[in-house]
Amino acid sequence: MSAAISEPGAEAAETSVAVKKPSGGGLGRYVVIRFLLIIPTIFILTTLVFFLMRITGDPITASLGGRLTQSQLAERIHAAGYDRPILVQYFEYMGNLLKGDFGTAVSDGQPVSSILLNYGTATVELVFYALIVAFILGIPLGMLAAYHRDKAPDAALRILAILGYATPVFFAGMILKLIFGVFLPILPVAGRGTTQTEYIMSGVVGPTRFYIIDAIRIGNFEVLGDVLAHAVLPAIALGVLTAGVFLRLVRTNLIGTLGQQYIDSGRSRGISEYRLVTKHAYRPALIPIITVMGMQIALMLAGAVLTETTFEWKGLGFKLAEYLTARDFVAVQGIVVFLAIIVALTNFLVDVIAAFIDPRVRY
Repeated sequence: MSAAISEPGAEAAETSVAVKKPSGGGLGRYVVIRFLLIIPTIFILTTLVFFLMRITGDPITASLGGRLTQSQLAERIHAAGYDRPILVQYFEYMGNLLKGDFGTAVSDGQPVSSILLNYGTATVELVFYALIVAFILGIPLGMLAAYHRDKAPDAALRILAILGYATPVFFAGMILKLIFGVFLPILPVAGRGTTQTEYIMSGVVGPTRFYIIDAIRIGNFEVLGDVLAHAVLPAIALGVLTAGVFLRLVRTNLIGTLGQQYIDSGRSRGISEYRLVTKHAYRPALIPIITVMGMQIALMLAGAVLTETTFEWKGLGFKLAEYLTARDFVAVQGIVVFLAIIVALTNFLVDVIAAFIDPRVRY
């Protein structure tokens, strides 16, 4: 007896394409429209950040006001142009942004673009690890919950999902540090690598600044192992929230898919429930994961501030916390604007991928 079943949309696909072609609303048009929408989004976000940072006054006074005399302070403010009208400063800042100039940090004199280059890769790497954790935990457990729906394993996994996205990132980080730093010290609890690893990474020629990539490039698998070991705990702390979201989404959508007519047809042919879940029903249930990916990455970037501070992972979140403490609003403004741009571009890519997989999204 053949175990093959026909999934929905196989016959309708040709009809759908035939109907939609004349409308001229293909993927290319959708991509262009979504990309054009990024421009006002970034403009509004950048404008809001700029004026919010100016509520407390000029950045020089905010950062160095207690360490300089009045004459020194006035001199620094004039040299930086912060005594000019706020709109003049705003248009100058926007013009500099178009040239890739995010300003210069007041507290340490570093160009913000250099800070983004040196520390941004660490944050991207951490978010990548956290997404892997979310996929590894959320999708299989969601499938397991759907397979055992309304039974004890399903109830336990739903509680686990609630705990996952209800637990604050910093609290999860502290618990993990307590367990693996004190009671069961088998994993490192701070940094991106040991002192030796940091030294080796600093000497890599033409570094990508992604430790995992650079370790593979130089063929040093001891360093690679150390880098991965240091990534485990912060990735889990940052990834469990998204894992909980993925678990709930996969479970809900998989249960809905299992009630479809083509699945009932498979059951009538004697196909096992396990095979129906793992082979035929899970793919349609994964599409909602893609649609929420942009928001989850945005939440991860926000959570990276607390995660990086907790685990001393020296990325943009770690530096953002440092500059907030120093009241260096030029650096804070640059980092926040950069992260906002990354979030906007990520959402654009996610929308394009979702539209490619599911043409209904385009209309």
